[in-house]
Amino acid sequence: MAGKAGDDGDVVIIKKYANRRLYNTRSSSYITLDHLAKMTREGIDFKVVDAKTGTDITHQILTQIIMEEEASSGEQILPVNFLRQLIAMYGNSMQSLLPHYLEASMDHFRENQLKLRKAFEESLGNNPLAALAQRNMEMFKAAAAAFMPGVEHVAGDKPAEKVAEQPAPAPSVDPLELIKAQMDAMQKKLDELGK
Repeated sequence: MAGKAGDDGDVVIIKKYANRRLYNTRSSSYITLDHLAKMTREGIDFKVVDAKTGTDITHQILTQIIMEEEASSGEQILPVNFLRQLIAMYGNSMQSLLPHYLEASMDHFRENQLKLRKAFEESLGNNPLAALAQRNMEMFKAAAAAFMPGVEHVAGDKPAEKVAEQPAPAPSVDPLELIKAQMDAMQKKLDELGK
């Protein structure tokens, strides 16, 4: 199982007893399959061994966790057709290649998921709508400070600068014209993104 561990010293040993109880040797406590599922999600590497024989049964326990998740959550990750194809691979000449292929596919899927999440977060930072909202908030703060001298906080936000410290807006600029120009610039950016 891939996780945070680099060698067996970092692997948590779980002992499974004949009474089906699981014992975490690191925390010296009995745990459940739910605990193992949580450890897996957190990237904690563990190995489950039969307490009597010392046989590694991690694969069986992980399979059991998957089956219980599929049954209890009501949401199925593994489609029926995939399961049928997986069962059909047992005894097939390609059976030995499948575990490596599935592992590489899952690693690739996770890498793409992280890249997509990062790209999405970066795109929010470059979003013209977010920039427009920021400018509008600054204009609102300036207007609030102008109409309520001495008030330094607006709607629980960062302290607004005092009116005397604010640069005076150019008298020839109409606020509606400024907003219209901002919206035109934003539409132009959106059109460029759509191409």
